Amino acid sequence: MRRAATGHPLDAFPAPLDPHFIGCGRMLTDARGRYRFFTVKPGAYPWKNHLNAWRPAHIHFSVFGRAFTQRLVTQMYFPGDPLLVKDPIFRSVPDERARARLICRFDEDLDLDPWALSFAFDLVLRGRLATYFESEDPDGHR
Repeated sequence: MRRAATGHPLDAFPAPLDPHFIGCGRMLTDARGRYRFFTVKPGAYPWKNHLNAWRPAHIHFSVFGRAFTQRLVTQMYFPGDPLLVKDPIFRSVPDERARARLICRFDEDLDLDPWALSFAFDLVLRGRLATYFESEDPDGHR
């Protein structure tokens, strides 16, 4: 994952800075529905939802269909994050298997950049293995 162009004074990692990093991005999938992007791995942050509350590292995905109104939103989490068990948003997904599908997989076979770690995250739009998307329906139905 690339560092932001601004960097941090205490960050001495020798990876090159990315002058194009702005904290968000857009992409189209290829003909087979695949996508790839490079970014900075986010860190945990306090969110004051309750005493000593921290959000685990995560990346938001907003998937659009053929129209702007066809939108699904979810979050991707990282494996081994100790904050997952305390995060009320992650825990709000009722099915343990669905929660597990919100965690990306480290995949060194995807590494193309000597400065980056690669993670795989499949977004499944339909069927019993569909990715859990945020919904206005408290039961998670779309």
